[in-house]
Amino acid sequence: MHHEEAAPMTVQLNHTIVAARDKKESATFLAGILGLEVSPQYGPFVPVEIPNGVTLDYLDSPGAITPQHYAFLVSEDEFDTIFGRIREAGLTYWADPYHRRPGEINRNDGGRGTYFEDPNGHNLEILTRPYGSGG
Repeated sequence: MHHEEAAPMTVQLNHTIVAARDKKESATFLAGILGLEVSPQYGPFVPVEIPNGVTLDYLDSPGAITPQHYAFLVSEDEFDTIFGRIREAGLTYWADPYHRRPGEINRNDGGRGTYFEDPNGHNLEILTRPYGSGG
């Protein structure tokens, strides 16, 4: 019986829409904290491209916004820089996604991580090690 090798998967997340009360303010907030650029408005969207090619397309939402979770994998050096911006901005940060440990970071999987909110209540996370990668 002949077995053909499956072609490697090429599926990648390309973009997602992020609901916002003010798309420009929200995109500027994320870009500022992460050290990225806000791209020019495209149709109704204000995009922020993440270095791995995924774009977060901010869109004004007239109704209530359901908070979503967006996690960003960063290097140890980037964590220091971004965490510094979080503190400089006076943002509350938490060690856990349920916001029960304010003013702390976590050391999950031998790395570091913390959670903070954007102006719309979205739960943002920076982490230096993917879940399940540590000992």
